[in-house]
Amino acid sequence: MMDEDDLQLMKDLGQKASFLTRDLSSSEPVHAKKRKHERVIDKYEKIPRTLQSAPEKELIHLLPIKDKSGIIPQTREKLVIDSNKDEEDREEELELEEEVTEEPVRELTTEEHLIERKKKLQEKKMHIATLASAILSDPESNIKKLKELRSLLMEQDPDVAVTVRKLVMISLMELFKDITPSYKIRPLTEAEKSTKIRKETQKLREFEEGLVSQYKFYLENLEQMVKDWKQRKLKKSNVVSLKAYKGLAEVAVKSLCELLVALPHFNFHNNIIVLIVPLMNDVSKSVSEMCCEAVKKLFKQDKLGQASLGVIKVISGFVKGRNYEVRPEMLKTFLCLRIKEVEVKKDTEDINKPKKFMTFKEKRKTLSRMQRKWKKAEEKLERELREAEASESTEKKLKLHTETLNIVFVTYFRILKKAQRSPLLPAVLEGLAKFAHLINVEFFDDLLVVLHTLIESGDLSYQESLHCVQTAFHILSGQGDVLNIDPMKFYTHLYKTLFKLHAGATNEGVEIVLQCLDVMLTKRRKQVSQQRALAFIKRLCTLALQVLPNSSIGILATTRTLMHTFPKTDLLLDNDSQGSGVFLPELDEPEYCNAQNTALWELHALQRHYHPIVRRFAAHLIAGAPSEGSEALKPELSRRSAIELFEHYSMAAMTFNPPVEFSDSKRKDKVLQGESFLNEDLNQLIQKHCTEVAHQSSLDFTKYLRTSLK
Repeated sequence: MMDEDDLQLMKDLGQKASFLTRDLSSSEPVHAKKRKHERVIDKYEKIPRTLQSAPEKELIHLLPIKDKSGIIPQTREKLVIDSNKDEEDREEELELEEEVTEEPVRELTTEEHLIERKKKLQEKKMHIATLASAILSDPESNIKKLKELRSLLMEQDPDVAVTVRKLVMISLMELFKDITPSYKIRPLTEAEKSTKIRKETQKLREFEEGLVSQYKFYLENLEQMVKDWKQRKLKKSNVVSLKAYKGLAEVAVKSLCELLVALPHFNFHNNIIVLIVPLMNDVSKSVSEMCCEAVKKLFKQDKLGQASLGVIKVISGFVKGRNYEVRPEMLKTFLCLRIKEVEVKKDTEDINKPKKFMTFKEKRKTLSRMQRKWKKAEEKLERELREAEASESTEKKLKLHTETLNIVFVTYFRILKKAQRSPLLPAVLEGLAKFAHLINVEFFDDLLVVLHTLIESGDLSYQESLHCVQTAFHILSGQGDVLNIDPMKFYTHLYKTLFKLHAGATNEGVEIVLQCLDVMLTKRRKQVSQQRALAFIKRLCTLALQVLPNSSIGILATTRTLMHTFPKTDLLLDNDSQGSGVFLPELDEPEYCNAQNTALWELHALQRHYHPIVRRFAAHLIAGAPSEGSEALKPELSRRSAIELFEHYSMAAMTFNPPVEFSDSKRKDKVLQGESFLNEDLNQLIQKHCTEVAHQSSLDFTKYLRTSLK
C-alpha cells in the first residue's frame, strides 16, 4: 500500500512530465489525444470481427449413392480461377506490348526482302548439305542426324518454308536410297535383346533400329503432306498457303514413287503401295501419270514377282471397290508385267526338283572310303555354292507369276461380265491379247463367244473391235491350236473394216491391224486358204493409197511377207485372170470375192509416191519381192518387221522422215522462192483436192489418180 504523501508526489511528477514532453505548438488540452484514441478504439471494438479462414469452396452436387445405411450425398469441388493472377498476367502482357510498340520495326523494301530471303535460303541449304554429307560419310555413327534433318520438314519461317521442305524431302529420299541395306530389317525378339553381344553388333543394331524408325516417320510425313493437299485444310500456323500445298504434295508423291521403285525389298514397301495405288486414279493428271509410270517401272524391273504381286492385289481391290470407275491407265500398267510362263498343274512336280544328297548308309554300301571322302567334300562345296548364289528357285517364281496372272484375269473377266460399256474395255482387251496364250484352255470357248458378241453388238469403237480380233487369234495361236474352232467370222470382220483406216484419226489403228495380220495370216499359214490370202493382199494394197507414209510402209512390208509366205499369190502381178468370175471389191467375204481375177495396179500408183521408202517398196513388190538383185531391199529395210518400220518412219513430229534432200543449189533457191506462194494457197489446194477425192468412187479412183498425176 502507498501513503497519501507518496501518491500526491507521483501525481505532481506526472503533471510536470506531461508539460515537459507535450507539443507546445498544440493548443489542445493535455489529455485530448488520449480521449480521441479511446474513441477510435471503441469504434474498432464495435466492428464485428471475422476470423482468417480459407475461402469457401463452391461445391457441385452429384447424383447420390444409395447404401445400406441410406442415401449418401455426393459433391465435387468446383475449380476456382485466381483472378489476381490473371490480372497480374494481363498487366505483364500490356507492359510487354508497350515495350514493343515503343520500338517500331522498319519495313523492308521488296528488294531488301528478296535479298534477306536469298540469304536465309542459302544458310538452310548449307545446313541441309552439311547434315546429308555427314550421314553419307558415316551412316552408323551419324544416324541420329537423320532426325535433325527430318525436323526441317516442319520449317516455320514463311519466307523459305516451302522451298526448304521440298529440299529436305528430296534429300531424305536420296539418303534412304543410298544408306538402306539390301535386306529387310526385322524387329528383335526378347531373347535376342537379352543376349550379350559385341560392340560392333550392338552398333549395327542401333543403326538398323534408328534407320527403320526414321524411315517410318519420314513416310508418315509424306503421307500427311498428301492428305493436307487432298483435304485442302490449312494448319494453325498458316506458314504454307493452300496454293503451295499442291507443290509440296507433288514432291511428296515423287519421293514415294522413287522409294517404291528403288526399295522394293525394304520395310514398309506394302504401305507405300497402299499410298500410291489410289493416287494412280487421282484427278490431277500429273500425279496420276507419275504414279502409273512408277508402277510400270516396278513391273519391268521385278524379276522375281513378289513386289508385282503386292501391287496387283491392291489395284484389283481398288478397281472392284470403285465399281470399275477408274482411269484406264491403271489397267494398262498390267501390260508391263514380266510374265512369260506360268505353273501348269500336271507339271508342278517336275519343275526344279531339289537335288538329294546321298545318306551315310547309301555311301557305305556303294562307295569306298576314299570315294566317301571325296563325295563329302563335293557335297559341302555344292552347299556353299548354293548359299553364295542365293538365287530364287524357278518353282517359287512360277508360283508368284501364276498367282499374279490369276488376279489379273479375274479383274479382266469381271469387267467383261459387268462393265462391257466401261472405258476400261480397250485396256482389258489389250491385256487379254497379250496374256491370251497363258489362259486356261477351259475358258477358251466362253471367251471367244464373249468377244464375238462384243464385236456384233456395235457398241465398240474401231480400235476396241481390233483388240477383240487380236485377242481371239492370240488365244487360237497358243494352246487353242488343239481346239476345233473356226475363226472365219473374225477374218470377215477384219477384212470388212480395213477401209475404216485413213490418214486421219484412225491412222494409229494401223499398228494393231499389222499385229492382227501377223497372227491371223503369217503364223496360221497352214489354216489359211489361197483365196483368203489373195483377198487380203489386194485390200491391203488399196489401203496403202489412203493412209500416211509410215502406215503405207508398214502395209507394204506386210504384203511382202505374205507374198513370201504364200508364193502362189504372185499371180496378182499378172494381167491374166485365173478362173471364172469378176473381182467384187465391195463384197465383205474374202473367200468369195474372186481376188484371183484382179491385179495390184495400186503398186504402179505408189511408185510415184512422194515418200522415197514407199516408192522403193512399191518397185520391190512389182519385181516380185526378190531377195537378191537390183530390186532387192537394203538390209535396214528387209530385216525390220512391219511394226518396226511403222514406228521408225512415224511423222508424229510433223516433219519429213527421212528429210527432203536437194540435188543442187539452184533447185533449192527455186523452192525457197516459191515458199510465199505455197504458204498463201496451200490450204486452199489441199481443201479442194480432198473434196474432189471424197466425191470420186472407188471404181473411178485409178482413172482420177492418173489424170491428176499427169
